[in-house]
Amino acid sequence: MTIGSLKDKVNVRGVEHYYEWIRQPQTSSKPVMAFVHGWGGSSRYWRNTARALSDRFDCLLYDLRGFGRSCLPHSSTESSSFKLSYELEEYAKDLGVLLDALHVDKIYLHGHSMGASVAAWFLTLYPERVKRAILVCNGIFEYDEKAFAAFYKFGGYVVKFRYKWFLNIPFADRVFMSRFLHRPISKQDRRAFLEDFLLADYEAALGTIYTSVSKKAVEIMPQKFAQISVPTLLISGEKDIIIPTVMGRQAAALNEAIEYVEIPKTAHFPMLEDAETYLSRVREFLENEN
Repeated sequence: MTIGSLKDKVNVRGVEHYYEWIRQPQTSSKPVMAFVHGWGGSSRYWRNTARALSDRFDCLLYDLRGFGRSCLPHSSTESSSFKLSYELEEYAKDLGVLLDALHVDKIYLHGHSMGASVAAWFLTLYPERVKRAILVCNGIFEYDEKAFAAFYKFGGYVVKFRYKWFLNIPFADRVFMSRFLHRPISKQDRRAFLEDFLLADYEAALGTIYTSVSKKAVEIMPQKFAQISVPTLLISGEKDIIIPTVMGRQAAALNEAIEYVEIPKTAHFPMLEDAETYLSRVREFLENEN
């Protein structure tokens, strides 16, 4: 089986967005599944999942504004016209413009972590454009002023002190990913995560920390989950300490349209830690489509 990949960039609201198609050569078109990555990463970690699902879908991967290869403008001329915020709803609107630019009307939506929050916003802004959705490692949480302040302070340090020479430190990729994983993943994937984290734009990385974990998010995200009108699968990793399972269960309980599953013995990247079980759950959900 030959799986093709087409990579390019397209201007989305003043920012050149990287995107790629993963699909099998064919004469008839397939439905499109769009993938949205999480904070500090890029679409690279979705590639294996997309290849596995390319038997049924034309898979669209892209890098969020300010992450991966979707670099923010830095020249004085370009940056003066760039006024978009780092609110999650703005990232959802970016996806809408991207789909318009690629002449894609309706999609299946697959989002992870912060990308799942972006997807939840997209589902409520453009419900007519989504047939089914898969949200991974996401949920709702309570506001804690002191804990949030500490998180912002720590996050600010993490984003500020990033150096390319980290890549040359033995086992740096393993240490960097240890908090996110319960099962090991390949060294190639670990290194890709570290590379993407070091590549992320400072303003975008810091800005999305404040918008993803905020009092506004605490108040708005439950509404977003409750408003979802298309069949949605919410997947949690049983051992996830970034977004614990209780947060996913609480989000799913808000809406009968949301089906909830946990992948045993996985943490924040179940699609990489146990790809076989993850894909089995996803395919089961998609096959139940009426």
